[in-house]
Amino acid sequence: MKKTFFAAALIASYFASAQIVKTDTIDSKKIEPVELFGVKNRQPEGLEIITRMPLKTRDQIQSISVLSTKVIEDLGGLTLTDVVKNVPGVTQFSSYGGTKESMTLRGFRGVPVLKNGVKMETDFRRSGMLTDMQGVETIQVIKGSAAITQGIGNGLGDAGGVINIVTKKPHFINAGSVGFRAGSWDNYRPFFDVQRVLDSQGRVAFRLNGAYQKGNSFRHLVEKESFYINPSIAFRPDDKTEIVAEMDYFNGDNTPDQGTRNIAPESIYALYTMPKDKFMGFKDDNNHTENFNYAITVNRKLNDNFKLRAAYFNNDYYQDLVMASIITPKGTRTDYAKFLRNRTRTEKHDRNQTFQMDFIGKDVKTGPLKHTFQIGGDFSQVALNQWSYDYPTLKKAGNVVYIDEINLLENISNELPAPPQGKQWEFTNRKESKTPIAPTFGFMAQDVMTINKYVKTSLGIRYSRLNGAINKENNDAWNPSFGILVSPVENVSVFGSYTNTTSLRGANNKKQDGSLIGPQKTNQFEAGIKSDWFNERLRFNVTYFNINTANLSYEVLNQNFQSYNPRIYELAGNLKRSGVEIEAIGRILPNLQVMAGWAYLDARYQNSPAYIDNSRPSNAPWNTANGWLNYKFSQGALRGLDLGFGAYYIGARPTNEWTKRTVIQGHANQIQAGVKPLEMKAYTTLDAQIGYEFKNFAVRIFANNLTNEVNYTSYYRGGYIDQIAPRNYSGQVIFKF
Repeated sequence: MKKTFFAAALIASYFASAQIVKTDTIDSKKIEPVELFGVKNRQPEGLEIITRMPLKTRDQIQSISVLSTKVIEDLGGLTLTDVVKNVPGVTQFSSYGGTKESMTLRGFRGVPVLKNGVKMETDFRRSGMLTDMQGVETIQVIKGSAAITQGIGNGLGDAGGVINIVTKKPHFINAGSVGFRAGSWDNYRPFFDVQRVLDSQGRVAFRLNGAYQKGNSFRHLVEKESFYINPSIAFRPDDKTEIVAEMDYFNGDNTPDQGTRNIAPESIYALYTMPKDKFMGFKDDNNHTENFNYAITVNRKLNDNFKLRAAYFNNDYYQDLVMASIITPKGTRTDYAKFLRNRTRTEKHDRNQTFQMDFIGKDVKTGPLKHTFQIGGDFSQVALNQWSYDYPTLKKAGNVVYIDEINLLENISNELPAPPQGKQWEFTNRKESKTPIAPTFGFMAQDVMTINKYVKTSLGIRYSRLNGAINKENNDAWNPSFGILVSPVENVSVFGSYTNTTSLRGANNKKQDGSLIGPQKTNQFEAGIKSDWFNERLRFNVTYFNINTANLSYEVLNQNFQSYNPRIYELAGNLKRSGVEIEAIGRILPNLQVMAGWAYLDARYQNSPAYIDNSRPSNAPWNTANGWLNYKFSQGALRGLDLGFGAYYIGARPTNEWTKRTVIQGHANQIQAGVKPLEMKAYTTLDAQIGYEFKNFAVRIFANNLTNEVNYTSYYRGGYIDQIAPRNYSGQVIFKF
């Protein structure tokens, strides 16, 4: 079915290109050069959706990193992780067995991943989801607290920043490409991108791009298949109005792979290097994902200084996950290679809607001051339905039911054993859990004042309210921001800012004395240098941040580590984070591109009755670094050839929180109070690319993890210890027209 859809889309794109109205003024020669960070001297496409201000990144009093479609093309990135590893400080928290992509930034797990400015999931863990890079125009990372635009941050990683995926839209040019990629483990991928102007006046433009992918993995029985399509249309009824309608659809199936396990007591590092011909799950395990997005954006220019902007975004996400559940045996263990195995099925239907309305002024003068400002509001609404199932079991150990037992050091059967007498291996008794629709609305105002050519200041305020929480004491929040930006010379700016984020998740939980826990506040101070060099071809930024999250809480458990009824909570102290991020991106020579960065993070729990003082949050390395160079020959016999090389370092990081008294129940590897968690080892991976362009053809070869490094990303207590991909190769050919 996915192949049929892809073939139909490819045929449609062909006819769209064939039926185009030819003009002398609109053609592919109008395409402006795209740097690694986008088109220079221009605000990155889609950035205004999340900043709500018409400012270039250098003029934003926030730390913002931007990666353009050129980065995706040059690196051959197929996943979000492939691309954002080139942003200092951004690492993958976990892939949840290859079913999602959850990112970590500044020590916050589960940083929200937005698509065109709208959150793609309701779950507070912000575990992310799979997406296809074929439809991505640019990826923008706003680091730290983004309170003004995002409002209440109830997710675990909301105060760490946001990652915004901006999909491709018409550029009012005539251009197109088709390509094919094949690589290790029988992976293959056809893809296309076509955009056309549909009328002779240049007022209507259309774009269609898509991809189909199928292949296996380095792991036995693990495979994947996906289909992606992204049509969009833009309409300019007059010179002051633009309307863009777009749709984005992803349909995928893949085998969830939980990787490996530690085969020693929790305090001893003994991760088993799982052979490639072993798989802990069952052969019919499957993760089915459908993600459907659509959006309409209207921009109306009132005059040279003022404009109106309205936008509606809708995301619909469905997941049906059937997988083995690998259970750690309870009680005293003598053989740490033995585990129990059960099977589960969960469904999830997550809907998110957002409407934004802004009145924007640019370069508005009031006496000696010049203002760029935004006044606006937004309304968002989420709805979540989840389903679980019953499944037959064969055995029971205490209160744990399971199907069979596996030993990692022996052969692992991937077939289900014979079912219980008189039963079939089938999921029954579908049970629904429905989260009530939770509308949220907010109002905000921002003003960037230019005092003179050297100094700018920024002030902002946002009010957010969780609608429908009438009987709750904590259901709204005020979040201010302010900053200053000084430009001693034209290409260098020094900035400092304050922002904060409020989390109301758990604010109305009761303590032992009957009082409420109250909101969790994250305050951030940031200072740094932003600079452009070589006629804005190279950007170099340095940022220092200091973040304090106060009013953390934990659940009080009884002596058997069970919840009280009703549940009781207490305060858990503060989590402080500070660090430095250095980033360079662009061209240091006309033919030499660079992306390089280093991030240092000091993250510690302090003054906590629940966590060991000065212990670190899970998956928070002290240091990360990235570097990538690409040289393209423009003369002589090697003209058209380019060579790229990248190196990526991730430091050691704890797999869990180090606690004094808390025990998290219901996880595969639950936290044990007083036991120092395992620490994942530091590692470095090396990648390389070689490409050649001749007329309308481009050929490129990719080699990843050249040294065949073995290491892991992990949501350890959730039972996911995912091995990074070993050495692999792929090649692609593209025809442009």
